[in-house]
Amino acid sequence: MNKNILVIAPHPDDEVLGCGGIIKRFSSEGDKIYVLIATRGKPEMYSEERILNVRKEAMEAHRILGVSETRFLNFPAPDLDLISLAEISEAISSVITEFEIDTLFMPHRGDIHGDHKAVFDAGLVASRPVNKYMVKRVYSYETLSETEWAAPFSNETFIPTLFINISDFFSYKIEAMKCYKSQLREFPNPRSVKSIEALANLRGGTIGVYYAEAFFAIRVIEQ
Repeated sequence: MNKNILVIAPHPDDEVLGCGGIIKRFSSEGDKIYVLIATRGKPEMYSEERILNVRKEAMEAHRILGVSETRFLNFPAPDLDLISLAEISEAISSVITEFEIDTLFMPHRGDIHGDHKAVFDAGLVASRPVNKYMVKRVYSYETLSETEWAAPFSNETFIPTLFINISDFFSYKIEAMKCYKSQLREFPNPRSVKSIEALANLRGGTIGVYYAEAFFAIRVIEQ
């Protein structure tokens, strides 16, 4: 049975860095993939032109990956910690209900960026297994320049429990990331093609394939 998958990104490009390979793989296998980008840059920090440009880049990247639909929320980046958890979770819950989401991917809660923590917490509330719940699988993903810079404490560290082979789809991940010209950097910056490939090689080598993406299973419900 095909899945309805939602990838929540705090900011544009997080979804490609963390899930670009599986988005292409699952969309190629017939699953419906939806991307929800939670924030819009604060006007005093980001011009309207810059905001619209990065959203255009996101749509180009998602077209390459086979995303069924992209939604943009307008919560302020980088100030999600100033917004109530209930307001963010209500917005996420609305998307989950509309698209009948059964599988959810969110950023790792231990990421150094506070927006990532806020999105994770709100997503966890929105996907609670209560009443006529739809979300049966919840995972967190790693984001270069956010996950690896977290504090080295056990409750902050990303410890993957799910590895997915993306060897046949890695080139699409890179092609999609190259759409984000405003975000991509030169090595040794972590948001560089070389760093993205190095992490995919590491995760792939862990399971004996060329390229993989890694995730932490938050909750998996089998009935």
